[in-house]
Amino acid sequence: MQTLTNPTKTAKNQPEFDTTIHRRKTRSVKVGNITIGGSHPVVVQSMINEDTLDVEGSVAAIRRLHEIGCEIVRVTVPSMSHAKSLAKIKQKLIEIYKPVPLVADVHHNGMKIALEVAKHVDKVRINPGLYVFEKPQTGRNEYTQAEFEEIGDKIRQTLEPLVISLRDQNKAMRIGVNHGSLSERMLFTYGDTPEGMVESALEFIKICESLDYYNLVISLKASRVPVMLAAYRLMVKRMDELGMPYPLHLGVTEAGDGDYGRVKSTAGIGTLLAEGIGDTIRVSLTEAPEKEIPVCYSILQALGLRKTMVEYVACPSCGRTLFNLENVLHEVREATKHLTGLDIAVMGCIVNGPGEMADADYGYVGKQSGYISLYRGREEIKKVHESQGVEELINLIKADGRWVEP
Repeated sequence: MQTLTNPTKTAKNQPEFDTTIHRRKTRSVKVGNITIGGSHPVVVQSMINEDTLDVEGSVAAIRRLHEIGCEIVRVTVPSMSHAKSLAKIKQKLIEIYKPVPLVADVHHNGMKIALEVAKHVDKVRINPGLYVFEKPQTGRNEYTQAEFEEIGDKIRQTLEPLVISLRDQNKAMRIGVNHGSLSERMLFTYGDTPEGMVESALEFIKICESLDYYNLVISLKASRVPVMLAAYRLMVKRMDELGMPYPLHLGVTEAGDGDYGRVKSTAGIGTLLAEGIGDTIRVSLTEAPEKEIPVCYSILQALGLRKTMVEYVACPSCGRTLFNLENVLHEVREATKHLTGLDIAVMGCIVNGPGEMADADYGYVGKQSGYISLYRGREEIKKVHESQGVEELINLIKADGRWVEP
């Protein structure tokens, strides 16, 4: 008879399950005073909406983002005037605030713009599908090998001066592929596929490596989550095969707004982070950039990758609940939301309370009508009238030396 192993946990014999996310090992890439990759925490990014020619407005927008936790800020530079304006923006930030890691977004035929902007920012982002414009040819059915290589040579000639400039300044580059802007050559060769996105990135990576330049961050964004996931997974597979340990910037591009934009971004970014893929993230919402930062940190907090706020554990409420759970959770959150690094559980009854909140630092449990039991970890500390529950929870946190004033 076959003996079956029972994996159920018991008091004496508890099988160990590894719940840690093991991040893919990557090289470290410096962007100003922030480091992406290596053993460093996942970095949060966003992008301002202001016209970069508006120095005062851009400085204010960058500062607003940085003050709420955005660690790297991206700006767009569609012209040479915009590129030169970044010198003023950078200087103004230093004068009235502090240095902020800046990334410049360079698109169509951007060699001259990129060379100028590389003097003023910490990282330059280029899009392989747009960096060298390939004029569509009416009636084309294929690209010959000779045509493919001819454009490849043109890309190298155009990219080389920027690579050398960034290499010599020890600055970074993001090779940012977008599913919606693959070059015609890649579309004809690989189709509108994740493979085309990956090959587009690899072509640029190989040019950089041939010039002894490795301060690279890679992204492969798409507006459809399944395409985004497939592209990043394939990119990791190909880079691992080729010995390219470059960090990855994650994002679902054009995610939209509201709840769906947040869910869509979380589905893509969170899935890959849970697989250990990703070193820096941006949630792209059709809203004020400041709205993106809380979503980023919530994703990282939920996965245990960054601890930047209180983690609240709360049951959904049922007929056993002995107080208005929704109101009490709101009161507890409002009183403690400024703290960091704590897990606080608010549970409606004793049936599931202590078990479900076993990993929490503090617990607030309805144990009998009109009274609250306060816990430190698994230990019940005191029972108080529900009118004093939040106040006594705060006193308990203060007694442990873990309270800071708002």
